[in-house]
Amino acid sequence: MQNQLSVALIQSNLVWENPEQNRINFSQKINAISKPVDLIILPEMFTSGFTMHAAQVSEAMTGTTVSWMRDLAQQNQVAITGSLVIADQNAFYNRLLFVMPDGDVQYYDKKHTFTLAGEDRVYKAGKKPLIVDYRGWKLKPLVCYDLRFPVWARNTEDYDALIYVANWPKVRISAWDALLKARAIENMSYCIGVNRVGLDGNNYEYSGHSAAYDVLGERIDYMLPNKEAIDVVTLYKNHISKYREKLGFLKDRDTFSLK
Repeated sequence: MQNQLSVALIQSNLVWENPEQNRINFSQKINAISKPVDLIILPEMFTSGFTMHAAQVSEAMTGTTVSWMRDLAQQNQVAITGSLVIADQNAFYNRLLFVMPDGDVQYYDKKHTFTLAGEDRVYKAGKKPLIVDYRGWKLKPLVCYDLRFPVWARNTEDYDALIYVANWPKVRISAWDALLKARAIENMSYCIGVNRVGLDGNNYEYSGHSAAYDVLGERIDYMLPNKEAIDVVTLYKNHISKYREKLGFLKDRDTFSLK
């Protein structure tokens, strides 16, 4: 088990509905990371932007982007996560992939599809949460709109960190800022959110505001908004155990189950 986990947040513009160019751009960004890291986080729908044209950009789990992620993870001995449009069993999913350094792939399908944009009419919602065990850390990855639903993120598994990947627009960025911090505080876990920047094909603007918070809700990153950036943060196991033992808030959780 590692006491530390080094995580790279990649805040990037996305080329609209162009998986090949986005893979090229992210390859350059990943290769530019100068220090060793354990995990690299990409935004939501990082190959296309937040599109409802699923048939134009979708790939299979045996497709080019999954192979690209596996190759990069193995070459750099790092885990890589982010979501993309996946076609699987006659349905489209906004699927987050977590690719291990050995090439193993785990995935989570976005549960809360964004009805305001019609995502629910294009993409099938997921039903199963995911906890990733990676280098002694328990990580819970979620996608964008999931952030608004705290019960789905509730820390009943004693996970160490929440990860949100997003295309969260500038017009509602204050909610993103507030909810990321709240998820860290209420779950006594690290909480990391990686959002895109730039304009998409529908002329929606994104301002980034990617961030990482510790278990007390204090920011630990130095990410600037409104531009492409890469920041590396370090998470510490002893920080989690110190404050969970000292404050004991998770011991007072209400008990209930989701149907």
